[in-house]
Amino acid sequence: MLKATLRSFLAHKGRLALSALAVVLSVAFVAGSLIFSDTVTRTFDRLFASTSADVTVEPKQDLKSPVPSGAVQTVPAALKAQVAKVDGVAAAHADVSVQNVVVVDSANKSVGPTTGAPTIATSWYVTHRSPVKLTSGHAPNGAGEALLDADTADKKHVRIGDTLTVQAQPGTFRVRVVGIATFTTTNPGAALVFLDPAVAARELLGSADRATSISVDAAKGVSDPELKRRVGAAIGTGTYDLKTADEQAKSAAADLGGFLDVIKYVMLGFAGIAVLVGIFLIVNTFSMLIAQRTRELGLLRALGADRRQVRRSVLTEAVLLGVVGSTLGLAAGIGLAFGLIRLMSAFGMNLKATEMVIGWATPVAAYVVGVGVTFVAAYLPARRAAAVSPMAALADAEVAGVGKPLKVRAIVGSVVGAAGAAALAGCAAATKTASAASLLGLGVVLTLIATVIAGPLLVRPVIRVLGGAFPALFGSVGRMSQRNALRNPRRTGATAAALMVGLALVGGMSVASASMSASFDRQIDKTLGADFTVQNTNFLPFTQEITDKVRGTEGVRLVVRQRFAPVAVRLPDGKRVETTAAGYDPQVDEVAHVTYAAGNSAAALADGALGMDVTFARNHHVRLGSTLPVEFPGGRTTEMRVGALTDQDGSGGFGMQGGLFFGIATVEKYLPGGQDAALYVDKAAGTGADQLRSRLERTLKPYPQVQVRDQADYKKLVHDQIAVLLYLVYALLGLAIVIAVLGVVNTLALSVVERTREIGLLRAIGLGRRQLRRMIRLESVVIAVFGAVLGLGLGLVWGVCTQQVLALQGMSALAIPWGTIVGVVIGSAVVGIVAALLPALRASRMNVLAAIAHE
Repeated sequence: MLKATLRSFLAHKGRLALSALAVVLSVAFVAGSLIFSDTVTRTFDRLFASTSADVTVEPKQDLKSPVPSGAVQTVPAALKAQVAKVDGVAAAHADVSVQNVVVVDSANKSVGPTTGAPTIATSWYVTHRSPVKLTSGHAPNGAGEALLDADTADKKHVRIGDTLTVQAQPGTFRVRVVGIATFTTTNPGAALVFLDPAVAARELLGSADRATSISVDAAKGVSDPELKRRVGAAIGTGTYDLKTADEQAKSAAADLGGFLDVIKYVMLGFAGIAVLVGIFLIVNTFSMLIAQRTRELGLLRALGADRRQVRRSVLTEAVLLGVVGSTLGLAAGIGLAFGLIRLMSAFGMNLKATEMVIGWATPVAAYVVGVGVTFVAAYLPARRAAAVSPMAALADAEVAGVGKPLKVRAIVGSVVGAAGAAALAGCAAATKTASAASLLGLGVVLTLIATVIAGPLLVRPVIRVLGGAFPALFGSVGRMSQRNALRNPRRTGATAAALMVGLALVGGMSVASASMSASFDRQIDKTLGADFTVQNTNFLPFTQEITDKVRGTEGVRLVVRQRFAPVAVRLPDGKRVETTAAGYDPQVDEVAHVTYAAGNSAAALADGALGMDVTFARNHHVRLGSTLPVEFPGGRTTEMRVGALTDQDGSGGFGMQGGLFFGIATVEKYLPGGQDAALYVDKAAGTGADQLRSRLERTLKPYPQVQVRDQADYKKLVHDQIAVLLYLVYALLGLAIVIAVLGVVNTLALSVVERTREIGLLRAIGLGRRQLRRMIRLESVVIAVFGAVLGLGLGLVWGVCTQQVLALQGMSALAIPWGTIVGVVIGSAVVGIVAALLPALRASRMNVLAAIAHE
C-alpha cells in the first residue's frame, strides 16, 4: 500500500501542484510574520539593553493616552546631585530628551522622518551606552550649535554648516550643524538632533533647572536591582518611576510591540485567508482525483485492501503534499521576511538581514499549518475513497450518489444558517456595542459555514438564471457550458466557495467603510461650523507660537483652541475609567454645533465643571450636577461637577471614551505646558474664504507640519484614513482571488481530464477548437460569477449588520457602494475567463482519436 501510495502521489504530482501552491502561500505568510517579528524584537532588545542606564529615574507615568497632550513631564535637574550621593552610584547624569519638536531646513522643509517615527532633540554626552558616535565635525559647544544623525543628514541632504530651525515647546530657535553622528546600533528610523547639555534644557524645556530623566551608573559590584532600591530609598518612589536597564528595555520593547503586532496580525490575516481558501481548493482537488480513480481504488479493494488502508493511503498523499508545501512555504517565508526587512530599511529602520532570527517555533508552526491544513482538507475525500466498493473496479463510474449528500447538506445548512441569521438579527437589535460585536462575529462565522454547506443546493437555481442567456447568445456551445456547470453541484459549489469567501469579506468591509465615511461626512456637516481647521499632519500638538501666528493673521475673526489631556475619572458605579478629555475655549459654540441632552457649553466649560456624553453618563449612573473625582498626570487631582450632557451620536469629537470635555483653562491649570492639538478659525466680515486660506497658508509656510483644512479637506482626510483599511481588505481579496483562480484552474484542468472521451466525441461530431475553448471559458465564467453573487450577497448582509454595530458608536449612516459591487461582479467574470485559458487551450489541442479511445 505504501508503494502504491507513493506511485499514485508521483503520478498526480502535476495535478496536485496548484493545491501545493495554496499551502505554500499560507505557510509563507505564517513563517514570514514570525521570522520578521522575532528579528525586529531581538534587534531592538539588544538596542534597548545596550543603551539603557543601569537605573533610570523618570517622572511617574500614572496616566497614559493614545492622544498626546504636548506636555513634557520633567524632574528637577538638582535631583542629579542628590542621586550622585547615594552609596553605590558611580555616576549620575541629567538627561534632556524630547519628541515634541519639529526641525526644518532653510527652505522650510521638514528634516524629520515621514514614516511616523519621531524627531528627537536631546542633549549630547558620550558614554559607553551611546547609540551614536561622532564621525565628522565636532561636538556642539554652546548655543546655536547642533549635531545631526548621519541617516537623516543623508536623506534630507543636510551638510555641516547648514542652518536648521528647531520648533520646540518654549519657542523656536536656530542652530548650525557642526557635526554628524553615526548610529553604532540599529537605527530605529528616528531623526536625532543633539544640543549642548547646558543649552538643551533651556531651549527644549524652558528652564535649565529641569530634566526629562536622571541616568544612574552602578559602582562595581552593585547590581541594578540593589542600586534601584538604594536610589528609591534616598529620593522616594511616590513621585518618580525607577527602572533598571532590563526594566527600561522591556518597557521600550512593549511600546514597540504595538507596531510589531500590527504587522504580525496583518500578515497572519493574509495567512488565514490563504488557509481558508486553500482548504476549499484541496478538498475539491482530492475529491475529483478520487472520483477519477474510482476503478483504481475499487481494484485495490478487490485485491484485499480494507477501508482503513485506502483511507490511510489518501491521507498519506495529503501529508506528503503538506510536507512539500510546508518546506517550500518555509523557504518562501524566509524570503518574505528578508523582503520586509529590506522594506523597513527603505523606511529608515535599518535592520540587518544577516541577523535574521529563525526560532524553533517558526518551522514547527510552518509544518503544523501546512500539514494540518492538507490533512484536515483531505479527510472527507479520504472517507469517501474508503467507501468505494470492490465492484467499482468493474464499472468506470463514480459510486457516490448525489441525492443523499445534498439532502444532508440541506438539513445541516438550514440549521446552521438559521442559527447564523438569528445571531445577525440579535446583532441588529442589540443596544450595547460589546454584545452586538460578539453576535456579529458569531453570525458571520455561522452564515459563512451555512453558505459553504448549502452552496451546492443553490447551484442549479442560480446558475440557470446566470447562464440563462447563454443558449440564446452562444447557441449549443452556451447550452453545453451551462449544463457542464450544473452537472456536479458539489464540485461547482466547492470551486465557487473559494472565490465566495474573499468577495464576502470585501463586500462586507466595503459597506462598512462606505457607511463610516458617510457617517463622518454627516457628523462633520452637523457639528463643524468653523471656516477652517488648523492641524498637524500627523495630529500631534503644535507650539503656542503657531497659535499666535494664526491669531495675528489678517482676516481672522475668531480662533478656538482644542487641547487634550489624559485623565482618570472615578464614577458613581465604582469604576475608574482612564480616558482622554478635550479642552476648548469658551467660544466653542461659534465654531461647533453641539447637541445637548442637558446643560450647555457655558456650564460645561465653566471653572470646575466638565461635559460628558449622555450615554456614557447613563451607563455609569452619572447625573447632571454629579461631582466626580478627576486625576490628571503628575498626581494632580480635583473634583469636577458635571455641567452638561451631550447627545452627539457618540462622543461627537469631544474626546475619547466618555466624550469628556471642559474649559481650556482647566487643562492649563492641571496640565501646564500642554500644546494645542487643533485651531478652529472663522473669517472676519468682508474677508473671503479663499482669501483667508491664502493668508493662513502664507503665515504657516515656516511650519510645514501644519495644514489648513476646510470641511471638504477634513472629509477627504477621514476618507483617506478609512481607505487604508479598505486597501488592506483589497489586498486580502487579491490573495483570495489568486488562490480562487488556482482552484478554478485546477477544477477545469481535472474536469478536462475526466471528460477526455466526451471532448473527443464532441470534436468528432463537428465541434471546432474555438467552440470548445469558448464552452470551457463560459463554464468558468458562470462558476466565478456564481461565487461572486453568493459572496457579495453574504457580504452585503454582513456589512449592514456591521453598520448596526457602528451605529451604537454614533456612525448611523448606511451607505452601499453599488459601483464597487458591480465592478466586483464584472471582475469575477474576467477572473473566470483568465482561469479558463490554460485548461481550454489544453482541451482544444487534444488528439481526437486518442481522446475517444481514452480509458
